[in-house]
This record gives sequence, C-alpha cells and structure tokens, in this order.
Amino acid sequence: MKLSKLLSADRVILDLKALEHWPAITELVDQLVASGGLRLEQRGPILAALKTREDLVSTGIGSGVAIPHAFSDDIDEVVAIFGRSQAGLDFEALDHSPVHFIVLFIVPSKDYHLHLMTLAAIAKMFTNGAIRRQLAAAETNDDIHAILVAKPSRVAPPGA
Repeated sequence: MKLSKLLSADRVILDLKALEHWPAITELVDQLVASGGLRLEQRGPILAALKTREDLVSTGIGSGVAIPHAFSDDIDEVVAIFGRSQAGLDFEALDHSPVHFIVLFIVPSKDYHLHLMTLAAIAKMFTNGAIRRQLAAAETNDDIHAILVAKPSRVAPPGA
C-alpha cells in the first residue's frame, strides 16, 4: 500500500486553525469524521486513545513534524490525515522546534505490525528537507496531495 493512498485531498487541512497541540489533534480527528474516514461514534474513543498516546511521550519527531497515532478495535484499515500549521505548534518535539506538519494515523488493533511500518514510512518521507519545503509552499490541498503522491514512501502490506 502506498502511504499517499491513505491521504486523499479531503484528508488534508491546508491551514490548521488550532494554535495548540491538543486542539490541532482534535481538529484533525474532526476532519477525519467529516471526510468519512471515521464514524461520529468513533470520535470519542479515538481521541481518548490519541490522548493516552500523547501523554506517554511527544509525537513531535523533530524537523517541524509530528506523527500522532493510536490503535483502535473499531476500524478495519489504517486511516490518516495531514495537517499543516503555518505558525507552528508546540508539540514538545524532540528538537524543541515548532511543528508545522502533522500526520495523524490510526491503526486497527489487529494489525499492530502496521503501526511501526506506517510510522517508519511517514518519518522517512519527512526526513527529506525538499519535501518539507514543497509542503510549506503548497497553496492547495490538491498541491499537498500531489507532493505526497509523488514521494515513493511505502507501507508494506500485512504479512510482507
């Protein structure tokens, strides 16, 4: 599965309204609900799972990137969303830099192995400074989606 397949243009927030860490995560989850990636009744449990994960250690990996993630018994496939903050958010990132790019994903609990593969694929994509610069300069959701589609990061299929 190509990582970019997880992120359609309606699962991209070009300019997050949130000015802080947790409201940004809530905004992303709300857009997942609005785009049909999650059902409304999944919102509360998913936010609780994300909160539990965020309370363990920051998901800000550095270089302006955060990858909040959680598991759910109530989904059948990985769901993801991308958000960009022009101003930058304090995610207590490892390098103490503000976060401008957030990729939030939820993995089915039954597919635990996909968690590390998805996390690694996202992190690898964002180690590329040129990709981060292109994403910062993008003007539309479709522009961001096209950048992500052009980048060949992959998540291996189950059993691979």
